[in-house]
Amino acid sequence: FFHAHDGIRDAQESRGLGDVYKRQAIYFSRPVNRIDYTAMKYLSSAVVLGFVIVFSYMVYYTSAIVLNGEGWAFLIDTFPIFMGGLLAGILLVLTYTSIGLALSSISQSRFFAAVAFLAVIYGTKMVAFLIESTFESSILYLLSPYDGLAHIGQWLVGIESNYDYPLAFSIVSILLINSLSLALLTSRVSSLEVTRE
Repeated sequence: FFHAHDGIRDAQESRGLGDVYKRQAIYFSRPVNRIDYTAMKYLSSAVVLGFVIVFSYMVYYTSAIVLNGEGWAFLIDTFPIFMGGLLAGILLVLTYTSIGLALSSISQSRFFAAVAFLAVIYGTKMVAFLIESTFESSILYLLSPYDGLAHIGQWLVGIESNYDYPLAFSIVSILLINSLSLALLTSRVSSLEVTRE
């Protein structure tokens, strides 16, 4: 249901109520099922996160060109880098949305999903950093979504990688993280065990 403005301004027609609000039903061509619910929840979360990350990235790039008075040569030189960063931002939005909704689906408290999200993002990075500094092995960065996305982003933008392992490892790692997150979310939704709305 949603509230819609009645629009009746005639006192006789509105029975003395003036401008009234009334509930009106929204009719769909078919019933909304769990897949629809999950897809729309994913889409709405990704749109909000995309607005924060991708839209601000595009505004920053555009304003840098306009405010600095850059010419066509600058635009032609930097546009491939911009597109690589844009793809990296979209991948970041999709991955962080998947992780966030998966954690939200198992959360029973208000703040667990947010704290768990930060723990996954920064905790895996910190553990991988400690292992690398102690044992001089950077392979555990594959467990970190932050570093997997950074490695792919470095390749997309065309800068030198900070990681010792191949790019394919990071791509597989991000695909696995997304797959596991979406599998957890869909299993919780399909079994009606979603604990938080």
